[in-house]
Amino acid sequence: MIRLHHVPGSRSMRVLWLLEELGLEYELKTWSLTDGSLRSPEFRSMSPAGRIPALEIDGRSIFESGAIVEYLAERHPEAGLAPPLGEASRADYLEWVHFAETQANILQNLNFHHIFLRPVEARSVAMTKLDTKRLEVTMKALEAHLEGRDWLLGAFSAADCMLGFNLDAMFRFVRAEGFPAIAAYRARVEARPAYARAVAAGGASMYAQEFYEVSDA
Repeated sequence: MIRLHHVPGSRSMRVLWLLEELGLEYELKTWSLTDGSLRSPEFRSMSPAGRIPALEIDGRSIFESGAIVEYLAERHPEAGLAPPLGEASRADYLEWVHFAETQANILQNLNFHHIFLRPVEARSVAMTKLDTKRLEVTMKALEAHLEGRDWLLGAFSAADCMLGFNLDAMFRFVRAEGFPAIAAYRARVEARPAYARAVAAGGASMYAQEFYEVSDA
């Protein structure tokens, strides 16, 4: 039995997508960010900091999306979604798995500034501008890396499941113009049947706007 503890639009989408890519049967349990249930003893027994995702698998629970993605890819080497130990590309794979989380933390800050912080007057334009600039820096690095590549490692891998989660969010805060390689990468991600199934199963996006201007903060 595999059970994924999930919040729509959260990092658990990475795991949901990878489960679909691997063709594994799973149960999806959806939680709320706003009703306090993630602070319950039940959930904290699986994720001590009360953060999504958690995955019940192999008689235990695993938390942290990066750890779960690495675990699943290594549990199923036949899928070829992670370079094995000793391969030269293993270091590249690990770099992009963790780069994805660096970028996701910036996106989380922008989500907080633009969507969740109340009242609106409490939002900081200066911090929003700073985090938008930090996001642009990561996007420029990603754009340069993707030129001439379909996927982060050339062939599709679990690192793409980690980073592909960020794509919808990044273009909510930075215009796609100037990032043609990322835009093409996003189109390839969205064309994957497993990604479409994950989106359909995962629930609605948190975003009410196509784009969030810094001046809205």
